Amino acid sequence: MIDKALAYLKHKAQSDMSQAEMSMDLLLHKSVGIGDHSTKDFANNLDEALDLLVDANDRLQMIDKISEKYKI
Repeated sequence: MIDKALAYLKHKAQSDMSQAEMSMDLLLHKSVGIGDHSTKDFANNLDEALDLLVDANDRLQMIDKISEKYKI
């Protein structure tokens, strides 16, 4: 059961990381497609994407530690 739970958590973190990377790419390389946003909106969106990326990375590291502890 723990292996399935950790697999779910790992896939969720990987999905969040992909979402954050996609958002960062869109914001930094294709910002013309974003529409009419203020500088504050742009900065907030960058902050949100970075927070999600950092959080997902931290969760993946913790999942790896838990997997090692339980030898999964």
